[in-house]
Parts: sequence; C-alpha cells; structure tokens
Amino acid sequence: MTAALEDLTGPPTTPADTASPDSHLANNYHPLPVVLTSGEGAWVEDSTGRRYLDLLSGYSALNFGHRHPALVAAARAQLDRLTLVSRAFDHELLAPFADGLAALVGPLLAAPDGVLVLPMNTGAEAVETAIKTVRKWGYEVKGVPADSATIVVAADNFHGRTTTIVSFSTDDDARSGFGPFTPGFRVVPFGDADAIAAAIDETTVAVLLEPVQGEAGVVVPPDDYLPAVRALCDANDVLLVADEIQSGLGRTGTTLACERVGVRPDLVTLGKALGGGVVPVSAVVGRRDVLAVLTPGTHGSTFGGNPLACAVGLAVVELLRTGEHQERAARLGAHLGRRLDAMVSEGLLVTARTVGLWAGVDVDPARGTGRQVSERLLERGVLVKDTHGQTVRIAPPLVITQQDLDHALDELAEVLRDAR
Repeated sequence: MTAALEDLTGPPTTPADTASPDSHLANNYHPLPVVLTSGEGAWVEDSTGRRYLDLLSGYSALNFGHRHPALVAAARAQLDRLTLVSRAFDHELLAPFADGLAALVGPLLAAPDGVLVLPMNTGAEAVETAIKTVRKWGYEVKGVPADSATIVVAADNFHGRTTTIVSFSTDDDARSGFGPFTPGFRVVPFGDADAIAAAIDETTVAVLLEPVQGEAGVVVPPDDYLPAVRALCDANDVLLVADEIQSGLGRTGTTLACERVGVRPDLVTLGKALGGGVVPVSAVVGRRDVLAVLTPGTHGSTFGGNPLACAVGLAVVELLRTGEHQERAARLGAHLGRRLDAMVSEGLLVTARTVGLWAGVDVDPARGTGRQVSERLLERGVLVKDTHGQTVRIAPPLVITQQDLDHALDELAEVLRDAR
C-alpha cells in the first residue's frame, strides 16, 4: 500500500449499530463509525476502499505498523508447523523467546542475579500475574503476615479491567457496578512521591505504576518522580513494578519508559506491542529471586507462551534489538512535540503532552469534545481516539514517515481552526 495523500477522499463507512436490538455484539465499546478491512504500515482501508492514516496503533499494540513483513513472515512460518501445545509440554521456541526477551529487558531491571520471564497473553493477565507474584513474595520472603499484603497504586491508573484490577481503578465507568472489590490496594495521586511514602508501611509489598499514564491522556510525571519512588522502595524493602504495556517496547523513544529517567524496576509487565498486532502476547519480566516464588500449580495459562506467540514475540524482540525503532520514535517524537507545542501557542490546543512518539492533547471545549475532534479527523482520513472527554491520544506506528505524520498534524490543525 502506498501513502499517496490524494486518495483520502469520500465519506467513511458506517458500521451496523452494535447497540441496536438486532445486534448480537455486546455493547461494551463505542467505536468510531468506520469498518476497517485491510492495512499496511501506518495506513488502513475501510470496506469502500477509502484510506486512513492510523494514529492510534491499537493503543500501542501496533508499534511496528500493520502487517509488518517480519512479523507476518514469522507467524506464517509457525502456522505451518505448530500453534499450541499448552504448558503441559515444552516446545522449541519457548526457551528462546524467554532468553531473547530477558536479553532485551533484563539489563534495564534492578536484577543483579538475573531475570525470569513468565509469558501470558493479555496485558491484564500480565498485571494479575505481577500482583500474585509480589503478594507471594511478600509472604514468603519479606515476612508479611498472611492475607495482609498491600500494594500502592496511582489514581487515574489503567492496568486492565479484570475484577481485581478495577478494584483499585478510579474510573467510575470501569468500576461502578462490579463490586465487591478486592482489598489490599492503596491509591495515591500520580506524580506525588510523598504520598507514596505516606502509604507504605510494614504490610506493603509493592508499588505498581505506569511510568506514563496512557489511558489517562499520556500523563508524564515529573522527572524526579520515578527516581524518588525507586529510592522509597529500596529503603522499605518494597518491589517496584512498572506497567509498560502501553509505554514500553520503543514507544517513548527508549525500550522501556523507565529508561528515560534512569530507573530500573524490579518487575515489568509487557504486552500489546510484544505481539506486534498479530497475536496477543504478554509477559512479566523481573528479578529471578522474585519470580522464583511461583512454582508448578501456583499460576499458569493454557495459551501463555504458545508456539505462535513465541514466534511473533521473538520477531518483535529482534526488531527492537538494534535500537532503530527506539531512535526513530525519539526523533519523530521530538518533531511531533514541536508541532503540537506550536498548536498550543496558536491557541488551537489547551495543552499537549508528548513523550517519544506518543501524545495526549487537550481540546478547548469551545472547539468541541475529544470525541467530536476524533470524528472530524475521521472524515479527513486520520484515525485517533478520545479519552476522558476533552483529550485526544496520538500514537502513530513507529514506522510512520515524517511526511505522513505532518499530513495528519496539518489535518488536526485544520479541524481545530474550523471548529471556531
């Protein structure tokens, strides 16, 4: 697929109303009105053949764009051989996947004795795995009394939507109606290390944070925040768990977002981009002595670490090994930041937060809601998505060209100007 801008014509398609009584699809999403049928790189097509620039990237699951040749080739080759064995048996790619991911991420963690890798499927499963692991570590190693472990988390977090995870969500839509909630979590403001210090006591086993809060609108904490949290964890024998499911694997211009401020977590949860937009792949990577508390029967997944997932995951690791995509995200991200800052200066945006090739922009209510801006961009052939009312998230594939990125930003500026 070429990236010819003149092909961006015609109205978007309109999907069937999934909320209508005739639909059999549960109404748990509010998608933009377009039916996508194919994609390559940063471009997708709808059912009429109209083309769009994808500036959402599946919430970072498509960091390498749609149908990256290396990832598609790895999946196709494995489909012809073996797709699933369950963890009742080993397969030839399981250990190489663990070794490759450990080599990529291990040096970025606080793990002097080495790391272990526990493969799962979805991001939420990785977070649940991390929660179970740090609790068991707290009881067996730290000596926290049984069933009393606490984990400090941040307000406005997004770690998934399982029952345990929504127990410490501050998002009413994610939480309301799903109680009773799992105890053991203490919620403090994001970016406030003093609040974390006040929340830690002898029962605390971990601090669980997103280095950059994605769902909240790409919220970047002060540069001294994560280093201060790391110091607090060290001083109190508490594990630091970084949820890098959206922020990790190149998006922020570094392999992990924690690298930006020189912080090494004890455990990291990975997902989304680890599957390259091909299959769900997630993992917890962390200190060998911590993950070693899990023994046969204590945790598992039928599909976690399956051959197809490992084939794609290994190809993702190889793409990241050279640092090319990280460097590209840093370079294009700096350009993205300059363009968005200019829109703020012009009065087109209220604020813009940029880290790597990832941004959250806040729209003046006088120019519309985040949803309305997203819908207007859809009409112009650019795909983004709103969050929390007035915010629009921008997360292009790391393979996007600067020409295409500039085109999308030109369209955003025009949409905002026209809104007056």
